[in-house]
Amino acid sequence: MTTLAETTSTADVISPSVDRDWWRGAVIYQIYPRSYQDSNGDGIGDLAGIIERLPHIASLGVDAIWISPFFTSPMLDFGYDVSDYKGVDPMFGTMQDYDTLIETAHGLGIKVIIDLVLSHTSTLHPWFAESRQSKDNDKADWYVWADAKPDGTPPNNWLSIFGGSAWEWEGERMQYYLHNFLIEQPDLNFHNMDVQDALLDVARFWLEKGTDGFRLDTVNFYVHDAQLRDNPALTPDERDTTIAPAVNPYTWQNHLYSKTRPENLQFLEKLRAVMDEFPAITSVGEVGEDQRGLEVQAEYTQGEHRLHMCYGFDFLSAPFPTGTRVAQVLQRFEDVAGDSWACWAYSNHDVERHRSRWGLSEDGYKAYTALLMAMKGTVCLYQGEELGLAEADVAFEDLQDPYGKRFWPKFKGRDGCRTPMPWQTDNSLGGFTEGKPWLPMPAAHLGASVAAQDTDTDSLLAFYRRIIAFRTAHPVLRKGDIEILSSDDTHLLIKRSLSGQEMLCAFNLSQEARTLELPEGAWTLEMASGFEATSDENKVTLPAWQVAFMTRAVG
Repeated sequence: MTTLAETTSTADVISPSVDRDWWRGAVIYQIYPRSYQDSNGDGIGDLAGIIERLPHIASLGVDAIWISPFFTSPMLDFGYDVSDYKGVDPMFGTMQDYDTLIETAHGLGIKVIIDLVLSHTSTLHPWFAESRQSKDNDKADWYVWADAKPDGTPPNNWLSIFGGSAWEWEGERMQYYLHNFLIEQPDLNFHNMDVQDALLDVARFWLEKGTDGFRLDTVNFYVHDAQLRDNPALTPDERDTTIAPAVNPYTWQNHLYSKTRPENLQFLEKLRAVMDEFPAITSVGEVGEDQRGLEVQAEYTQGEHRLHMCYGFDFLSAPFPTGTRVAQVLQRFEDVAGDSWACWAYSNHDVERHRSRWGLSEDGYKAYTALLMAMKGTVCLYQGEELGLAEADVAFEDLQDPYGKRFWPKFKGRDGCRTPMPWQTDNSLGGFTEGKPWLPMPAAHLGASVAAQDTDTDSLLAFYRRIIAFRTAHPVLRKGDIEILSSDDTHLLIKRSLSGQEMLCAFNLSQEARTLELPEGAWTLEMASGFEATSDENKVTLPAWQVAFMTRAVG
């Protein structure tokens, strides 16, 4: 038997820098820059702070970072309302800071992916400032404008994810404009080829600066139905709360016409052509689709001319991921989108942290982390996940998120997962800032700081480093095929296969010991440090919340 530490020498890991498919099976670490590290004492994280903390990220062994928006913005939706696609907001630093970040990250072997928000801009963007002035200016058709109905009401029944109608009246033009999110986030008109060309130029600008890829925000919202047809209603039993909370009537519609239109595929192919002008670029599209998410992911990643991979919500939602449910999701992806490539995540900047959402103990948290690393696809981790952070309780008076303010208290918004990263334990601000943080530093997070865990070989941070290294050291986990061998609510047994190598990944997802039957063959037990397992001929016994990895050569 070998231990994890004995199988993960850095000499055994081939650098992905020469591999155009480096993203297949990669581990990507998401940074929410406002909350990562403040370098100048204004209470808001910035690019210089990210640069300062790159050694921590490198110590995790991840392949890439994904940075949420840092473009020039009025920050009503904290950077997802862009007013200059080619500018760095002074809050986050300068373009020179970004250049330094690219250079430093690449020097550490870390790729840099940035968050492009192409479906909409801020109302402060110069394009919208011109478009709203009249119906006959050069940018008049760059946004989605429509006349009112004869009674003055909006042109159709489309709803905003952030509440209320998706249409806002503009008195200067005497028309409504479309906004799928905040009123201050007008949707661009992708039926206008000049708009598409301008956005492709934005992508090329960032790629020429050395950016390694894009996370594409709300990628299925780009194109709207040109006929502006009403969305059909859903019955209460049909409503899905994956994309929006139940308190939001957005869930009451089947959004057939306001998003996920077939014309979107043509733009994605144009975008891929731009990316293919550069070496080793990747893209991951965020598909927010209530009714047919996996089908859309398959369409958007089909062949070699669309997106590289898509990022779904299967494990970002509330339902507990029993062995049965995980098996169903993974198998359905293989059935529906087996020729595509998945990107899996448990947490991000928009959802409750999964430790709280699923009520996981430390052992359960480790088991599900190991399961994530065993899935076929690329993995996204969210900052603080490696520390085991739970969702923070943010008081209403400290709330910043407009989404939370709108639906409080039944939905408290997204601030609970966006609180500052705790780096130190010895001060109340956790080493994040010397000023007043934009969101409070949760006292409960201080004991889980990086400093508190960094040298503790039994810490969750140490576990994340080991399990990421384990995945990296085994190409069968990064790029191999997958087969579900058995599952029920309390266990999952999967097989990964690649080039004559097979690995069994056995998960006890319960509080009772489980003995699992294995396929016949000579399996070598390889355990991630911290797990306990025993195996004999064609069986493995796992204590509560434990995991076993077993390998054999075939052929």
